[in-house]
Amino acid sequence: MAETTVAEAEQQEASPQALVIRELGQQEYMTTWQAMQDFTAGRTAATVDEIWLLEHSPVYTQGHAGKAEHVLNPGDIPVIPVDRGGQVTYHGPGQLVVYMLLNIRRKKFGVRELVARMEESVIELLAQRGIEAYARKDAPGVYVGDAKIAALGLRVRRGCSFHGLAFNIDMDLAPFDRINPCGYAGMAVTSLARLQPVEDPASVHREFLDILLAKLDYQQLSHATTIN
Repeated sequence: MAETTVAEAEQQEASPQALVIRELGQQEYMTTWQAMQDFTAGRTAATVDEIWLLEHSPVYTQGHAGKAEHVLNPGDIPVIPVDRGGQVTYHGPGQLVVYMLLNIRRKKFGVRELVARMEESVIELLAQRGIEAYARKDAPGVYVGDAKIAALGLRVRRGCSFHGLAFNIDMDLAPFDRINPCGYAGMAVTSLARLQPVEDPASVHREFLDILLAKLDYQQLSHATTIN
């Protein structure tokens, strides 16, 4: 049997249904952001898509077009300028962060379609719990009443997405009072735990992932608990 050269291997297209799921626990933002950038920069046609699920230590992240006036009183929480879209948001323990490292060109998704499927996944999960939620065209994310429960911010480079979704499960929401969330002064923010008891956040993570994978049509799955 003839051996496959490195050059030939790099030209073999990964299956659009193959996915690596990394469940990473709590991570520092800067370490994860750098790893996400490195992964995206090093992608080839043979690179299998990945979704990372994690929580961050407390941090504010400011999108590349973000305005400083939306950061009101950060106090001892670091503010990190990043390369996603959108304005400032907060990440902290109890919030599910889902990084979408996908070749959307291979999946034949437009950016808007990917955003819609992410939003629909949160809306469906909440609906299964009897909570009515909706998306807004003017401000990506998911809302319950007038309060935001999930924020979205993506970047696409060479047809591949990175950054993703932050879904408030059971977290301290007070740090949102020290910013204009996503650039909207006075925007209310809520969490699943404020709407109903959350006895097992890990089960919420699994349920959300199952819904998301069905909407994105990934069926060939592998799992990991580290980035490398």
